Amino acid sequence: MKLLNIGRWILPAMLLASMPAFSQVTLSGSIQSDILIPQDDEKIGTEHYDDKVLTNTYVDLKLGSKYVEAGGRFEFLKYPLPGYETDLKGWGVPHFYVKGHYKSVELTAGDYYEQFGSGFVLRTYEERSLGIDNALRGARLNFKPVAGVALKALTGKQRRYWHHNDALVSGVDLELGIDQFIKSLEDHDMHITLGGSWVNKHEDPDDDAIFVDATHRLNLPKYVNAWDARVNLAHKGFSLLAEYAQKSQDPSFDNGYHYGKGNVVMLSTSYSRKGMSVLLQAKRSEGMAFRSRRSMSGTSSFINHMPAFTHDQTYALPAQYPYATQLDGEWALQCELGYSFKKGTTLGGKYGTKVKFNISHVRGIDDGDIKNPVSDGRLMGSDGFKSSFFKMGELYYQDIDVQIEKRFTRDFSLIFMYMNQQYNMTVVEGHGGMIKSNILVADGKYKFSPKLTLRCELQYQFCEGDEGDWAFGLAELSWAPHWMFTVSDMWNCGETKMHYYQALVTYNLKAHRIQAGYGRTDAGFNCSGGVCRWVPATRGFTLSYNYSF
Repeated sequence: MKLLNIGRWILPAMLLASMPAFSQVTLSGSIQSDILIPQDDEKIGTEHYDDKVLTNTYVDLKLGSKYVEAGGRFEFLKYPLPGYETDLKGWGVPHFYVKGHYKSVELTAGDYYEQFGSGFVLRTYEERSLGIDNALRGARLNFKPVAGVALKALTGKQRRYWHHNDALVSGVDLELGIDQFIKSLEDHDMHITLGGSWVNKHEDPDDDAIFVDATHRLNLPKYVNAWDARVNLAHKGFSLLAEYAQKSQDPSFDNGYHYGKGNVVMLSTSYSRKGMSVLLQAKRSEGMAFRSRRSMSGTSSFINHMPAFTHDQTYALPAQYPYATQLDGEWALQCELGYSFKKGTTLGGKYGTKVKFNISHVRGIDDGDIKNPVSDGRLMGSDGFKSSFFKMGELYYQDIDVQIEKRFTRDFSLIFMYMNQQYNMTVVEGHGGMIKSNILVADGKYKFSPKLTLRCELQYQFCEGDEGDWAFGLAELSWAPHWMFTVSDMWNCGETKMHYYQALVTYNLKAHRIQAGYGRTDAGFNCSGGVCRWVPATRGFTLSYNYSF
């Protein structure tokens, strides 16, 4: 494996070359290993695995000194956990770098992660739960010549599992803190930041030739450019962010190989003071899927990132139907409100009361009768569909939820949540129609002693469509500072009548964390920030180990 062979030699060479620059060297790192011993279960539809033990294991190491830092990561994914793309399978050292910094200059050679603005034109990151690691391998320069000026310049090729895509990705980002140059703004606690980014992808048109018929192929662009402009205002507890990005013609698998340009506009404002917070956001995107290889699908090879603008649910049943950002385009609106009733008031009571409200509303853009750009052959080679800016299409997703957190005694507290959700399964998953549900959650915590705490969850989902109603129960006993015991069951009360039970034991000792368990998990999507990975149903023993030093 090419990447493995390179990693075996480059990482030690880079570390040895940088050693003379290290004084007062510090070593830090982490180990993460998640293991599943799978069992077949025909009732819940598990897949059969020839390998007796499946594991995703990562070891990160970093050497640092005053001016130089070097590090790398070993990954063992030869027998990966279920649900990841097949190309994830392998092992080696795919990530290594050397970073030098002196005064206002920082230079990185090797693999690195970076984000310009909100990530509309560039965001490289690692999300292990989704199998995402789209780091760039090349060089990056960060330069801050004076206060209020930050310049970034980079170039490199993007990782796709154990290889790198051939396209060269380059970019520049500049941010100016205007308040650093106008003293009256700083005196009045007014902060203004202007930002601009440009990203270029150079991809050989012959790398992935796309044929319209037996004798004709598309004339694909060698260069794709994307740019971003933004302004951020902040005054005391108030902030406002406005951002616009555009991408040139980029025929790809994601858009059905049409030549329409992409764009996204976002407006986000927030206000906070003691006991209160408000967040209002709106985003319209159209054709902004931007990959380092135009023929790719799935979760890999994205140069940029489009946030979902939906609330990240932490409870099991509200997270049953998570929303995935639609790459062809969408309107996304979100409002979050938080308020704390003071102690001693009628609604606050003796200990105070916290209330949170969220509404997320996502609709399609006006796309005429084009519902799936990938499968609709009419788009190939065309200028794409014409879309009215303010006109919206069908509902993709909506959730309205309210959460109340109340402490009744010194030892007992309760969180109550109600959520109304509409999920267009046909748009997000390709089948199933509109799923409508109402969800109730009660999360109680009782402290028996300073070391012993019991937390219990009861959840119920009244669901129209898919598999019908669901119920969930959990009990978690914490015995500080080392032990935690958890049992849970998620039960389908509708069509399948299936139980998905879990039993876990967790032990913490300083920087070590070990968790062992047994149980079933239902098939479904694992999502983070609008990016989702399908996870099949599983049953078996699990073991997880984490250590940081």
